[in-house]
Amino acid sequence: MPTLIFDCDGVLVDSEAIAEATLVELLGEWLPDLDTDTVLSQALGMTTANILGHLEGLSAHRLPAKAADTVDDTIEARLANELKAIAGVCEAIRALDLPKAVVSNSRRQRVLASLATTGIDRAIGEVPIFTAEQVARPKPDPALYLLAASTLGCDPGECLVVEDSVSGVTAAHGAGMTVIGFTGASHVQPGQRQRLEAAGAWRVLAHMQGLEALVSEWQRGH
Repeated sequence: MPTLIFDCDGVLVDSEAIAEATLVELLGEWLPDLDTDTVLSQALGMTTANILGHLEGLSAHRLPAKAADTVDDTIEARLANELKAIAGVCEAIRALDLPKAVVSNSRRQRVLASLATTGIDRAIGEVPIFTAEQVARPKPDPALYLLAASTLGCDPGECLVVEDSVSGVTAAHGAGMTVIGFTGASHVQPGQRQRLEAAGAWRVLAHMQGLEALVSEWQRGH
């Protein structure tokens, strides 16, 4: 059965700018020899642990113990007070009568808190949620999307995914799914449309108002 799958951060909730600012602040203390703004822009969509491991390898300094937990806890504390839903996403979700799921590289508690804080949980209802803890290799590896398809009982070719990062598009496309790249979050930098298309996005969407039309186009193709 055709299924619509959403990434969470940067697709359902406008969290990436908050997460980036928190990371830059902490990494400025921990790895002061890096230009973290530049490096982080290339790491969107990766897990916190993978981002930190990559950056530590570029630095002469070492990260403190449990750095990933510190980052995630600090980000989640800010999200509880500052997080907002992506403009128009609740209306877009309610307009689409398709089975839905969420596939995120964030930890499960963050996804659940983000959906509840923004009220998206009421719009999307009880849907399956898949997070990075469930696989050995999270996005950009396709494993998490393949797990989702297997658990949902649908062929990857029946899945339409909305993703905002190169990492996420790469993962979903690698799993054999059709991917809509989303560029409507506040963290998006110039050239992101081209990067998402190069990673395998079928279409690129700048505002959730256009989601229903793209879903209809995809369904006609099936």
